[in-house]
Amino acid sequence: MRSAKKVLTACATWGLAAALALPALPQEPVTQGPAIRTQVSLVNLFVTVRDKSKRIVTDLKKEDFKIAEDGQDQQIAFFSKEVTLPITLALLLDTSGSEQFMLGAIQDAGGSFLDRVIRKGDEALIMSFDTDVDLLSDFTDDRGQLSRAIRKARINTPSSGGMINPGPVPTSHVTGTALYDAIYLACNEKLTSEAGRKAILIVTDAQDEGSKVRLEEAVEAAQRTDTVVHIILVYDPRYGGNTSVAHKITEETGGRMIVANSEKHLVEAFDQISEELRSQYTLGYYPSNSAHDGKFRKIKVQLVDPQNNKELRIVDQKGKNVKYSVLAKAGYVAPREVE
Repeated sequence: MRSAKKVLTACATWGLAAALALPALPQEPVTQGPAIRTQVSLVNLFVTVRDKSKRIVTDLKKEDFKIAEDGQDQQIAFFSKEVTLPITLALLLDTSGSEQFMLGAIQDAGGSFLDRVIRKGDEALIMSFDTDVDLLSDFTDDRGQLSRAIRKARINTPSSGGMINPGPVPTSHVTGTALYDAIYLACNEKLTSEAGRKAILIVTDAQDEGSKVRLEEAVEAAQRTDTVVHIILVYDPRYGGNTSVAHKITEETGGRMIVANSEKHLVEAFDQISEELRSQYTLGYYPSNSAHDGKFRKIKVQLVDPQNNKELRIVDQKGKNVKYSVLAKAGYVAPREVE
């Protein structure tokens, strides 16, 4: 059914350490070069807007938006309200020892989330990551298969070569949380060939240990494939979570970071992400800077009053001006010339 899109269907588990150790990894942008070059002419942005009460705003028009790239205003060439456009979703579950205390609740809430969010035309895959990245289910719209895949997730325990208890002195010499590798692989191996709205939802404490790629490379992979990354930050209060990493990943890709350290908050977080996946604006523009120089281009999306081109604000009950909350990716890396 999806033979043209499946890349690694012969294996349920990716040999991540071996794959990322190959010399081919740094060459990946070169092999992808022609595809990137043709796609970057139109920069696509998926934008979510909330008011001061954090309610989704769905009645905005093209004229309400303003886009700037590296401080230069850009002309919006494409605009639509995306409510029914199919979603391609990757759900990534952290199965390192630090998530042991919440894994059962994560599986319950994650299964319910997919039951609600997956509709006709949508597809999702399930991955888990600890010392390695495992593909538990490839893309499918079969919610039963996805639910079973979530239940396959297992904490990396000493008996399987990993650790069960986090802390300054691990219980095994094999430790790690390949968060950055998981994002990189999900984007480059699975989502790059997909069209339409693409999103990654990660449930993690955002503590990375042992990834072969850097944080910046993971973020760039998401930006390059027009993938929005959301993170539900779940961490054991005794050891904490890396909020700065979670903020960087989500803010630079246009997603949202939500802290959820109880079953109630976890369900609420999944509900909020579900709402955002279904209520987005799509904006596109052709950059005024057409140079193929491989440099990072910073993007800023604002709401403006079409009458005076000034920033649009909400006036609350106390008469104070309050900005709307606008979620969009922070930028992208321009392609390089291919000789």
